Amino acid sequence: MMQADLKNWQGKTVVVKYGGNAMLDASLKQAVAQDIAALWQAGVKVAIVHGGGPEITGLLKAMNKKSEFVAGLRVTDAETATLAEMALVGKTNPELVNFINRAGVRAVGLNGKDADLFTVRKHMATVYEAGVAQQVDIGFVGEVAAVKADLLHTLLDAGYVPVIAPIGADSAGQTYNINADTAAAAVAAELQADVFLLLTDVEGVFRDYHDKSSLICELSFSEATDMIRTGVVEGGMIPKLQACMSSLESGAKLTRVVDGRRLHCIVESLMPDNQAGTAVVKGKEV
Repeated sequence: MMQADLKNWQGKTVVVKYGGNAMLDASLKQAVAQDIAALWQAGVKVAIVHGGGPEITGLLKAMNKKSEFVAGLRVTDAETATLAEMALVGKTNPELVNFINRAGVRAVGLNGKDADLFTVRKHMATVYEAGVAQQVDIGFVGEVAAVKADLLHTLLDAGYVPVIAPIGADSAGQTYNINADTAAAAVAAELQADVFLLLTDVEGVFRDYHDKSSLICELSFSEATDMIRTGVVEGGMIPKLQACMSSLESGAKLTRVVDGRRLHCIVESLMPDNQAGTAVVKGKEV
């Protein structure tokens, strides 16, 4: 994409949740780095929150620990929290920072413990049984209660790209694994992001996943909530939709779930009249 295509985004803030195949496939990784570089060079303020599920799962497997998920969230005991920190902070984050820097960007690696970037509290998973919500304890899984915005603004205003690993600690110093979607939503809300993009491994949200013609271009809060409650969406898409809604409620201006398998999906999502993926929209009614 030409820099001219992004000139209207100069000075605006884009938060990207980076995960899925876009983190694993070499050509996709290269395209993401090029997109970040294009935005950065156009004067866009970019913050990235990354996942690392495959890295965590691989490390758990090597330690003979099984991975278990509830409502799209990893069940995390104390050992798993430590291993998640090793995978995300020790390996995934510095590798990603290095890769983005090679594209000519000034990226800085962070996690929620750095300068207490994240204030973390325990998160309870919500599951639905016969349409009735139930709270389930899934261990040391955290949610972001607050984000230290001054640190991020200092970096962004100085021309750096924060690359954040979703690990944090509570007031007692207990380490928590944080779902990357929910961590990214908190960052997008705190930065009042003009766009919050969530990269995933599907084209978007479907009314019927087996019917590719049922892709939803725009989704209301009520539709998203009902699709979660009735099980139309499941697994990892649940926290993504919840992340879209929570970020919009707290200050983000636009959210979109996009197919991270598409080359240059980040820049594509910022183009005029773009219809890729699924936008979750506050206030839209069916």
